[in-house]
Amino acid sequence: MVVLIMPTITLKNIPNDLYQKLKMRARLHRRSINSEILYCLEQLLTPHPIDESEILTDARKMRKKTGISLTDRTLQSLKNDGRP
Repeated sequence: MVVLIMPTITLKNIPNDLYQKLKMRARLHRRSINSEILYCLEQLLTPHPIDESEILTDARKMRKKTGISLTDRTLQSLKNDGRP
């Protein structure tokens, strides 16, 4: 029979506002505070692959909303405006 011993961490001096946020998030996600802390740490420390196509799609949507089309020529002109 194999018995796994999980490490334990004790958090001290947690600022009250941080504790209240953790408590609220745990309640919202129907988890214990301990489970919420583990979830937050896992999200923070686990690498997430970057979806380049999603970033480009979002950037194109934002560009359409502004109605501004920036080209290399436009950018160079804007840089040179006001220069001696």
